[in-house]
Formats: sequence, structure tokens, C-alpha cells
Amino acid sequence: MRRASFLYLAAVGVIRKLSLLSLLVAMALPVHAELPDLINRIRPGVVAVGTVKPVKRTDANSGPALKYLGTGFVVGDGLKVITNFHVMPEKLDADAMESLAIFIGHGGVGAAREARVLRSDREHDVVLLGIRGDPLPTLTLAEDDHVREGQEIAFTGFPIGMVLGLYPATHRGIISTITPVVIPAESARSLTAAQIRRLRSPFDVYQLDAVAYPGNSGSPVYDVRSGKVIGVINSVMVKGTKESALRDPSGISYAIPVRYARALLAAGAGPERK
Repeated sequence: MRRASFLYLAAVGVIRKLSLLSLLVAMALPVHAELPDLINRIRPGVVAVGTVKPVKRTDANSGPALKYLGTGFVVGDGLKVITNFHVMPEKLDADAMESLAIFIGHGGVGAAREARVLRSDREHDVVLLGIRGDPLPTLTLAEDDHVREGQEIAFTGFPIGMVLGLYPATHRGIISTITPVVIPAESARSLTAAQIRRLRSPFDVYQLDAVAYPGNSGSPVYDVRSGKVIGVINSVMVKGTKESALRDPSGISYAIPVRYARALLAAGAGPERK
């Protein structure tokens, strides 16, 4: 009887120790949301970027009332949006009262809000837009640049634009490598003007193993554990330099480190940087 009681008490002690150990391990592990929950949290802060014309000014000669150009995401006070510089229209149709805009909502066409450029960084292909109205849900920018190869990421955007309405799609992958935006060529004759400019002030970009489409330009790349934005999807500018020597450009996707978006946000609406 005593032996049975002893064994029972010993078993209870072991179970308590294991429970305590499990609790300590759980506390030591990083806390992160499940991806579906994270997507639901991220999606309201992702917007479409494009141009809009008043309906009364739209006719067969002036083109469509809405034009989709890329993806963006809301930051800061809820009235600022980050996207790629190359997403910006080269020229707006003043006669048709065309204006830069973002589109919000889910499904259908969505609501348009007029936007303006607050700050831009052409070199790193990022731009900060300002909007008016009620603040929108925001995404959090990572505080540092401790991004590692193999790190799990996801990005959310509009790969085929607004053809089927505002339905943001999410792609998941990893950081395949951290690589220079341009690699020196064997001969100076094979260098393009863009490559020469970037060789003068090189910077690293993230190569991803997930496929991004043209409409994804400006999409937030975020860590799947913390949900913080670590980069901005960019294929046009990077491919134009890094893969210019390839006869058939690859399907590899790239992202600009978030530090450049963070710098624009910190500068706010000060003098614009070209």
C-alpha cells in the first residue's frame, strides 16, 4: 500500500515537472499568429493604387474611368500609403481631370480616395502617398533589418489588378537569398545606364521563392511570425538591372528592404526627395 502511494506521488511529481517544463518552453518560443488569422489582419491595410477620372469626364476618347497600376499598403497614421515609384503614372490627363488614387474595400470596384505624392525615392523605387478621410487600418514596419535567408514570408496584393474586383491574394514563400541589386558585368560595354547608376550606390534586395506578378508591385512582404513588413515587392526595377543580361528573364521575385520605406515615412511630408 505504501509502495503504491509512493509511486502515485512520484508520478504526480513527474507530471507537475513536465507541465512546468512545457509551460517554460511555450513561453520561450516566439508567439505568432496562424497564417489565416494573420492574413485577415493584414488584408484591410492593403490597397490598390491607380488613377481615377470623374464619370462625367469619361468618354470613348478619354479611356476608362479607373486605371489600376499596382498595390500599396497603409502605414503610419492611417493616411499614408507605401508603393513602388515605378507604379506612379508618368502623366495625368488634366483635360479629363484624372487624379492619382487608391482603392479600398473588398469585392466589386471599391471606393476611390484621391492621393498625392508626399515623398519619393526613385533610386530605391519607393514612394509615400498621402490620402484624406478617415484613417485606414495600418501595417507595422519592422524596426530593424535582421532578415535572414530561409525566413518564412508572405505578401498580399492584387496580382491581376481589379479585373475581377478588389480581391487581394496572398502568396507564401521564403527569403531565398539576399543579393546585390546589380552585379558587375564582365565588360563595361555590356552595362546599361541603369546598371551604371546603381553600381555607384549599390544596395541589397531580397530574392524570394514565391512568384509575384506585375500587379503585385508595391505589395507588402511580411514575416509570417510577427506580421511586420520587411520589404516591398518589386520586379520591374530589379529585373531591369539584375537580369538585363538574360535573354529570357526569370520568374524570380524580388523585394526592396523596408528600411527605404521607413525612411520616407520618417521624413513625412517634408521636402520631396527625387
